Amino acid sequence: MTNVELLKKAIEGVKKYDKKPDEKLLAALVKNYAIVLRRTDTSLVSCSDPKELETVKKNFLIKKLGLKDSAKLDEAIKKVCEQMKAERRKSRAVFYYLLVKDFGKEKVFV
Repeated sequence: MTNVELLKKAIEGVKKYDKKPDEKLLAALVKNYAIVLRRTDTSLVSCSDPKELETVKKNFLIKKLGLKDSAKLDEAIKKVCEQMKAERRKSRAVFYYLLVKDFGKEKVFV
């Protein structure tokens, strides 16, 4: 899957939650983190699995995006999970977009 295809797919998914998605933010996520978003074995995230959320937080949000591990980050993750609760397993691209949009947008554009 090319970055353009990945971006189109991500925009489609995000439109359910954000009627006017920040396409620059999505493009930055796809461009900088396409490998993470493209891997089919990790393309979904389960908010009901605390171990999986901890791994996502530690390996992507903290290591790759450089966000600080804090109660505020945990609250942002919880908020995104609540927002996406209609879906049992969430699209990782949408999960990251919603989280970064509210919590760490400036980190993605560095």
